[in-house]
Amino acid sequence: MRATLPAVSDLKEWYRLHQREILEDYFTFLKFPSLSTDPAYKLSVRETALWLKEFLQKCGLCAELWETTGHPVVFASLLHAGPDRPTLLFYAHYDVQPVDPIGEWHSDPFDPVLKEGKVYARGASDNKGQCFYTLCAIRAYLELMKESAVNIKVFIEGEEEIGSLGTAGILASKEKELKSDYLFLLDFGISNAHSPAVMMGMRGLLSLEVTVQNSAIDLHSGVHGGMALNPNHALLSALSKMWTESGRIAIPGFFDDVALPAQEELDRYDLSFDPVSYKNKFGIKACIPTPGASLLESNWFYPSLDVNGMYGGYCGEGFKTVIPAKARAKISCRLVPHQDPHKIAEALTAFLKNHLSENLHVEIKILQQHASYRAAWDTNVVKISKEAYEEVFSKECRYLLCGATVPLVPKLAFYSGGEAALIGVALDSDDMHAPNEHFDLERFEKGFLVIGRILISCSSFS
Repeated sequence: MRATLPAVSDLKEWYRLHQREILEDYFTFLKFPSLSTDPAYKLSVRETALWLKEFLQKCGLCAELWETTGHPVVFASLLHAGPDRPTLLFYAHYDVQPVDPIGEWHSDPFDPVLKEGKVYARGASDNKGQCFYTLCAIRAYLELMKESAVNIKVFIEGEEEIGSLGTAGILASKEKELKSDYLFLLDFGISNAHSPAVMMGMRGLLSLEVTVQNSAIDLHSGVHGGMALNPNHALLSALSKMWTESGRIAIPGFFDDVALPAQEELDRYDLSFDPVSYKNKFGIKACIPTPGASLLESNWFYPSLDVNGMYGGYCGEGFKTVIPAKARAKISCRLVPHQDPHKIAEALTAFLKNHLSENLHVEIKILQQHASYRAAWDTNVVKISKEAYEEVFSKECRYLLCGATVPLVPKLAFYSGGEAALIGVALDSDDMHAPNEHFDLERFEKGFLVIGRILISCSSFS
């Protein structure tokens, strides 16, 4: 007969007793500059993984590093409950975004600062904060239970911010280790600090870089102006044709496979959204939703196409009169269910080449291709997550979608074979990917309690 299970109140008391230690370890985690995109930080990324491995071992799990062609995965497990008990797999990532523009930070992005209940640092929210409250909840559960009634697995990758290419490459070989009944993906959030929600899906991602070249070197704009075609002009002209005047994406075939949700599914989502509040929160002056759709519907149910960066010629202080040899643009698409990233990549590539002079040298490099994902409704994992949120927040849990992309989600769900829940307590206003990223400790504790409650709930299964 199993011992009496702890309650959420026991988790709260454990958190209170360990609060100082939790904060110290959280700060240590944040101090690692684990920038996965910059080769100069490769050693720092690995040091972060090694610190996590040691922390998980202190929590009582068997931990190891899984090497990839990029940065390592930290994998840990505790399987003492036996094959007849539920197996829970928790996903997070330890890599972070670059800190540019560094001049807009109010403090060192890798020297955490606690101010008015919020921790400011790169990764404070995305995703070290959510990762770390999960690990703390696992530790609390194990200490309160004395003997785990569930099998626990933890998968923390170091490549989420760069597309998870190396990480995805090892999943097939690790299928046995990844097998689980329930998969909890801790890289998602809620719409506001007081309204719990389970994310039921996310959009996919296609990203590419286009380079247009017309000369061997930059040219003097006086000597060559009016004669040599300017690559900036050519690229801008082609990019501008990707949308109609009303803002609809004009790539042939782009919407062919888009299927809007049935009304029955729409009725299950919380579609409440205040456009004025949204614009005020982020200082947005103008919006351009998909024609015929609201802003929220545009983000959840329709694909999008964006130019994320452009450069060519001289962009520094002052002025330099040149016709650049090359012009470049970085482009991304967020994709919805049934859209094939490879098919969209082919359509976009053909469109750009068709609208650029055949006399120019055009190179298009595909960077990332990730499918969208929808979780199944009416599963145990969604029910468990919903009940945990509602007990911790004392409010009804809602169902949302995410317009962003966590690249590994579809593949990890496939190889684990478990029911998947996209959860977390992050907010859009945490300034993820921007200067002064932050995470408030009240939500950190609530996230801790939600994960603890999930573990307790699964322990009660007969």
